[in-house]
Amino acid sequence: MSKKEKNFSRRDFLKTSGIAAGALVGGGIIGGLIASNTGTQNALPGTSPATDGEAGSAGGARGLMFFKNDAEFQILAQATERIFPEDDLGPGAIGLGVPYYIDQQLAGAYGENSKEYMQGPFLEGESTQGYQSRLRRNEMFRQGLQIMQQEAQKRFNANFVDLEGGQMDEILTAFQEDEIQMKGVSALFFFRILRSATLEGAYSDPIYGGNRNMEGWRMKGFPGHQSAYINQIESEEFQEIEPQSLGMKH
Repeated sequence: MSKKEKNFSRRDFLKTSGIAAGALVGGGIIGGLIASNTGTQNALPGTSPATDGEAGSAGGARGLMFFKNDAEFQILAQATERIFPEDDLGPGAIGLGVPYYIDQQLAGAYGENSKEYMQGPFLEGESTQGYQSRLRRNEMFRQGLQIMQQEAQKRFNANFVDLEGGQMDEILTAFQEDEIQMKGVSALFFFRILRSATLEGAYSDPIYGGNRNMEGWRMKGFPGHQSAYINQIESEEFQEIEPQSLGMKH
């Protein structure tokens, strides 16, 4: 598969998965994923400051907070990269640090559902309803990633991270179409949570672990968190503004 064909298939999967990155307001917090978990931006595994957009392995340089098994983390990294792929517009999920963002959130209040009512009775909800599972989000993610690996072995006799892009898409699409059995949650609901977390990691403020170097914002021309626009507000011309993070001194 050529790089051009690979990028097209990955972007096509993003478009057909029900929500495209371009539909989001850059920098918006769209699912309550961000709680009190913040951290610093370090170099991604398999990359260096000179190769930020490189989509490769995602483990090693930055410490993990939730995942203790690097194999599971690599599955997460490749799955998010399929949902938000690198292309000629900029880096994908791995280059933006999205896997680390999700890892960080799963280790905290979001992953533990600590701010939500999690007592029974648990009834099967409709697809249009919100969170209905007895599982905590970090339990849901761990099960989903394990099943991705199992599906890769069953369908292709290979590890998920070693699959071709189209093969990964086949498995992710099976989750999206609710064709896979999961315990305590539907595959469709898990896919929605994974997709939302991926997009939030790409566009949230970098202090939360993703949107590395504010590249997600730069791709959308979003200025981030400016202290004021007094120097630009009177201008009749379009203003290109260098984005600022909450972690930057104004």
